[in-house]
Amino acid sequence: MADLPIVLDGPLADQLAHALDVEGKIPRALEALGPLAGRDVLAIDDAAGLRVRQLGELGARIRAIPSLADAAGLPDESVDAIVSWWTSFKGVDTAELGEVDRLLRPDGRLLVVHDYGRDDVSRLRGERPEYGAWSRRDGPFLGGGFRIRVIHCWWTFGSLEDARSFLEAAFGPPGRELADALKRPRLSYNVAIYHRTRGGGPADG
Repeated sequence: MADLPIVLDGPLADQLAHALDVEGKIPRALEALGPLAGRDVLAIDDAAGLRVRQLGELGARIRAIPSLADAAGLPDESVDAIVSWWTSFKGVDTAELGEVDRLLRPDGRLLVVHDYGRDDVSRLRGERPEYGAWSRRDGPFLGGGFRIRVIHCWWTFGSLEDARSFLEAAFGPPGRELADALKRPRLSYNVAIYHRTRGGGPADG
C-alpha cells in the first residue's frame, strides 16, 4: 500500500497518515497536472487507501490495482490518467512506459509521486536516489520525457511533544536528534510529482 512514503507499523503509521500533508497540497497538485475530476483514473495503490479516497474526493472515476503488472487484462486506451505514489515507477522502465501508453487515451497523463528531499524528512532517511539522481536533468525521469512539479508540504503534529514522541519511536537516534532541534510541531517535506503525457511529451506546468 502506498499511502505513506515510509513503511511503519500500526499506531505509528496511523500517526503519520494524520500528519502528512494535512493541507491537501498533493491531491490538489495532482488535479492541476491531470486534470482528474470527472475522468477515468487508474490508481496504482490499495483501493481502500487514503490516496485513492482523495482522488475520489476530487471527483475522479477510479479503478485501483496493486501494481502496473495487474493492468494486463485492461483494455487499450481505457483511462485518462494513471497515478502512483512512492512504491511504483522507481526510475523509468521502457516496458512499463509501453504499458502506460497502451492504457492511456490520447493526451492521457501519467503522474508519479516520489520524495524529493532537500527537507527535514530527508535528514531521517539517509542517502536515497529520490533525493538526488532521480531529479537531475540527466536522471531517469527528466531525461526520459517527464517534467517535475515540486510540492512543499509538511508533516504536522498536534504538539511538539507528539512530534518528538513520533520521531523517536519511528526513527530512533536520527529522529531524536531532529526532534531536539524542532521549534514547532512540523517537519518540512518536499514531494516531486513527475508528469508525462502519453507518448512521452510533457504537458505545460
